[in-house]
Amino acid sequence: MATAERVLMNEYRSLQKEKWTNIELVNESIFEWNVALIVLNPDSLYYGGYFKAKMTFPRDYPYSPPTFKFLRPLFHPNIYPDGRLCISILHQPGEDEMSGESAAERWNPSQRVESVLISVLSLLDDAEVSSPANVDAGVMLRKDPEAYKEMVKRDLEASKADIPEGYVMPTAADAYKTVREPSFNMDDWGDSDEEELDFGGSDSDFEDEDMEVDDEASGSEGDDEETLDKA
Repeated sequence: MATAERVLMNEYRSLQKEKWTNIELVNESIFEWNVALIVLNPDSLYYGGYFKAKMTFPRDYPYSPPTFKFLRPLFHPNIYPDGRLCISILHQPGEDEMSGESAAERWNPSQRVESVLISVLSLLDDAEVSSPANVDAGVMLRKDPEAYKEMVKRDLEASKADIPEGYVMPTAADAYKTVREPSFNMDDWGDSDEEELDFGGSDSDFEDEDMEVDDEASGSEGDDEETLDKA
């Protein structure tokens, strides 16, 4: 299995356990997802919404970012009328002098789907109006916030039409009920496709520490023996 497929499959399985998103593969392709963002924050203007989007992943993922597009466009300063987003995390890696974005703000291979979705949820309530993708929405948010809230309510109610039949919408309380049981199988350890975990220290560091501890222990034993001889 190629790196992109393996990484995406692991991310897909992990996100299936989350209450705040509902994901389906498009035509059983791991490179195309239908994603629903479910807003469980009761303090959000979008609380209770079910916002569907499509994510498409490049073959060299995670070295290049996915694309994200709301299927039902929202009236929002950072969402284009066709549903595409203007958000740094989805921009190609590296600094962009034209936009002023630093490399840290943009996509990098350590990012994952979950970080993208969380960024999108944060963007909904924390719009960037200095360079809006939807100028009308940006102007309304600044000059007439109450009218903007009414537009949000409209989009919120419209989103509920996309809730699948029979799907039970989670609540804010459900967001804290997900308990992940550890899954570990010794039989899979040797054949794991996962990259070896690196906690930042080399093996030699630990070996040096062990040697120092042994030396200290040996020295203390010698001191004890001298004390006994003198006694």
